[in-house]
Amino acid sequence: MNRRDFFKLAGAAALTVAGLPLTGCGESKTASSAPVEPTVEKTVVSGDASTKVYFSKKIDANHLIKLYDKIGGAIDGKVAIKVHTGEPHGPNIISRDIVKAFQAHVPNSTIIEANVAFGGPRSTVAGHRKVLETNGWTFCPVDIIDADGDVNFPVNGGLHLSEVAMGSHLTNYDSMIVLTHFKGHSMGGFGGSLKNIAIGCASGAVGKRQVHGLIDHGRWVTGALLMEMMADSGKAICDHFGDRIVFLNVMNRLSVDCDCAGTSAAEPTMADIGITASTDILAVDQASVDLVYAAPDSHDLVERIESREGLRQLSAMEELGMGSRKYELITVA
Repeated sequence: MNRRDFFKLAGAAALTVAGLPLTGCGESKTASSAPVEPTVEKTVVSGDASTKVYFSKKIDANHLIKLYDKIGGAIDGKVAIKVHTGEPHGPNIISRDIVKAFQAHVPNSTIIEANVAFGGPRSTVAGHRKVLETNGWTFCPVDIIDADGDVNFPVNGGLHLSEVAMGSHLTNYDSMIVLTHFKGHSMGGFGGSLKNIAIGCASGAVGKRQVHGLIDHGRWVTGALLMEMMADSGKAICDHFGDRIVFLNVMNRLSVDCDCAGTSAAEPTMADIGITASTDILAVDQASVDLVYAAPDSHDLVERIESREGLRQLSAMEELGMGSRKYELITVA
């Protein structure tokens, strides 16, 4: 029995066993923006899980802030908010209005980004700043963290990498909020909190090339190897910030393509789901994947995840001790 058949048979019970290992800035628009009614309407527990993942089916600034306030107790000092700000005029990027209200709620916070490795306007600091202006990210400072080069973060016990070059400005921050538009990805299968930091904080000149295999393997790696390299990179960042890093996945405009696809991204074919939030990177991505698999209209996104071996992101994080695949899912009204 495959994963999709399991969820069809399990129905509402699927998420009652939350975290089962079997799963392994534009405005929202079109009919897909109507939130799907969640299967879970109350707290549910998987076994002896102590990891909490908070969930809201409502995608707005008020509920994003509510969820953050449940998990953000250790966030202080100078705060980095990692957001994928997108290619020019990208139709699926997280709502600027939501991020604006959220950023205003977090004292001493700055949105951070890093240059890309695949060319285009975001591959240079000057071009990247023009895209930020085009996409409306003008309401607060945006720090391009590799504008002055990179610094090596160690990967303790990594599967493949011993260090990853991160944007050097990342060391200027005491805490990090990983605010992710959860969606599909052409290479990763899905882009959740792991992808947002593992690729998104690596420097464009060096780090992204390391994670994509261009330095050690001489080619853009794919499949399980890419997922494992991403997990290594994500671990370096999680270890750096310790308990001063939290994760929120906004599950709307669920295209099979990443926001880096810009205007060429495929139109979403499934309804919005909601927001997940946790202090645990593995639990928040696992819960988000579980919610996708439980949705009746997720065929295209599931196919994208499985055809790229995207679920390996989850098992690789588990092997690296980055969190728990079992979680308590708590719905916040």
